Amino acid sequence: MTFSLAGRCARTGMLGAVVTTSAISVGARCPSARAGVGAALTQHRTDPRLGPLALDLLAKGVAAGEAMQAVVAATPHRHWRQLALIDAAGRTAVYSGANVRGERGESQGKDCAAIANIVRSASLPDAMVAAFEKSPDLPLARRLLDALEAGEAAGGEKQPVISAALLIVHRESFPYVDLRVDDHPQPIAELGRLWSIYAPEADAYVVRAVDPEQAVPPPGMKIS
Repeated sequence: MTFSLAGRCARTGMLGAVVTTSAISVGARCPSARAGVGAALTQHRTDPRLGPLALDLLAKGVAAGEAMQAVVAATPHRHWRQLALIDAAGRTAVYSGANVRGERGESQGKDCAAIANIVRSASLPDAMVAAFEKSPDLPLARRLLDALEAGEAAGGEKQPVISAALLIVHRESFPYVDLRVDDHPQPIAELGRLWSIYAPEADAYVVRAVDPEQAVPPPGMKIS
């Protein structure tokens, strides 16, 4: 009952993930990302420990495919898990356990990987990858949101989605973007709306953290 995509911007080195589901608080449980390392997704009988575990392996120089094999091998309940992983070089890996229910699918493309379960079409991840690959010059956030919208247009879940999340990392240890929508009738559209508000301020928040003397808030931006 979840569809998601992990992606990389080859121009900037940004890494991130986008996800939506019919359960609450998907952003707190499914996506993980680390600047200069990679991005991971864990879903279906979700184990939030698996994303950070995969990123730890990538941080040691293990490629995405080998890291995925190691995570799956170390997971006692692997047959219930669905995972996607991308490393800083754009290499990807996906995994769907034998017990992942309903229509499910996986797809890997240039600098991206998508997974889905309990959806209306097993080809839904293919639509997400195609949307992500379509406009490589757009900001990573926009490409990830386009992929999520494409997944919904390709059939989406069998139940209405209520939560969605967008997570992106760049150069710092903290996220460049971490937006979440919970218990909303249109979470994908709401996530896009939140990004449109946050986008003009995203760089200013980074400057404020790393070089506060140079921070000049955009007109109307609240100090925090």
